[in-house]
Formats: sequence, C-alpha cells, structure tokens
Amino acid sequence: MGEKLLNIGFGNKVTLQRVVAIVTPNTAPIKRMKNRAREEGRLVDATHGRKTRSVIVLDSKHIILSAINAETVAQRFMLLTSGGGGDVL
Repeated sequence: MGEKLLNIGFGNKVTLQRVVAIVTPNTAPIKRMKNRAREEGRLVDATHGRKTRSVIVLDSKHIILSAINAETVAQRFMLLTSGGGGDVL
C-alpha cells in the first residue's frame, strides 16, 4: 500500500513514483523521443484518439501520451506529492 496513482485522463492512471518528467509534445527533441519509443515498443498512447497535449516519461523509459494538458497533469502530480489529494486525482 502507499503507491499513489496519477490520473492522466479517460480513466488512465500512472504510478506516481515512476514519473520522471511531464512535458509538452511540440518540441523536436520530444517528437524524436516519441518516435524512438514507438519503434522500440515503449510508447503507450492514452489519448483515446484525441490530440496529444502532454508526454509523460517514466523511469522504465516508457513514454505515455495523454490528451490532458501538461500543466494540468503537473498540477495533479504536485498535489499528490505534497501529501494531499488522496490516492487518485
């Protein structure tokens, strides 16, 4: 027990402790990172067909695409790491 889950939209959640970075998807380095992860089978698309608004990098080198804004995901992350907000936001 004690593992907190970060809501990344549409009922999808990520273990909070695995998150390394939450970034916007529109820079060239992030696009290259996404393409490399796709080629290597490390990409998880959690957008449900919507536009990618944030990219979440995990410590396992997996890349998760989310349709929730990076700012919103980061706020949820900060709320959970500050000790508030229960287990899931």
